[in-house]
Amino acid sequence: MMKRLSALAVILLCVAAPAFGVVSISDHGEVGPNVAKLTKKVEAARPVMLTTAERDSLEKTVLKDRSATEIWLQTAPTSYLAAVARRDFGAKNVITLGTDPASDLRLVDSTLKARHLRVTVVGDSFKVEVLDPGAFFSARGDSLQRATLAPSAIKVGRFTVRLSHQHYPALIVFDPQSPRFSEYKGLRWYPFDPGYRYVAALTPNPEPDTVEITSTHSDPRSAVRAGWFVLTIQGKRCVIEATRLLEPGVDEDALSLFFRDETTGKDTYDVGRYLEPEEQDDGTWVIDFNNAYNPACAVSNHYNCPIPPKFNKLKVALRAGEMNHHYAVKKK
Repeated sequence: MMKRLSALAVILLCVAAPAFGVVSISDHGEVGPNVAKLTKKVEAARPVMLTTAERDSLEKTVLKDRSATEIWLQTAPTSYLAAVARRDFGAKNVITLGTDPASDLRLVDSTLKARHLRVTVVGDSFKVEVLDPGAFFSARGDSLQRATLAPSAIKVGRFTVRLSHQHYPALIVFDPQSPRFSEYKGLRWYPFDPGYRYVAALTPNPEPDTVEITSTHSDPRSAVRAGWFVLTIQGKRCVIEATRLLEPGVDEDALSLFFRDETTGKDTYDVGRYLEPEEQDDGTWVIDFNNAYNPACAVSNHYNCPIPPKFNKLKVALRAGEMNHHYAVKKK
């Protein structure tokens, strides 16, 4: 199934090729490293040339992935449509759950106790412990009464509770009986187009610095500027700056991109879209915009999604990947 979480932010700057006056700017408006100098001699990657057999195989894989994503959204117990509540820890580091109306997060289920459990933030982890006699929760298939867990998920009665950190800890509740499943109306994508598939090397940042990434549900989030990809998209030279979020659970070896383009707010979701490149054995990366997808916030307001910086808009209409589905997301 298509990946649905992003580990990195990306700044994308495109100019008509050939051109080298590219300046990198972070969300908060500060001029970054001398990107023009660092990428001036980098040959921009062009779309890969595929045989008919390779094209057919890739298209089959992409279509299979899209079908699996639709099934997941329509039926999965942790589908975006299953998300029914979010509670941020904020200034406090403890949240109680149970059927008691006085609980910080009230869950109604016949199998739950009035004061079922308490979750405490401990550094980058969560301490989970039951309160009332007979209460329990499940983690990794085990029935437990107390445990210290990394960001993950636990089962509490019929509910799944995600232990979300991101340096802004929160609990997200998923209900397999969520009324929002009735809102399912499918997903939309552009047709598969091999002209949006690239193989490119990452130009590493010689002195990785920290930037701030704006997010939909929290204060700005810190990230390391990792390096740059240089692509030729529709005849324009695009320099893509990747920044790894400094948060628990983020894979230090993975790259993810999120971006805007000329379709944003029209055919595609108005916040932007995300993409995870795939590293090859030779150290290059496959960047296939056919796999570009919407953040969770396109379907539910119970998520905290990175927002592409204002200077990361591609000056091309990138008609590949996921389109806007216009699910009714309540504004906070």
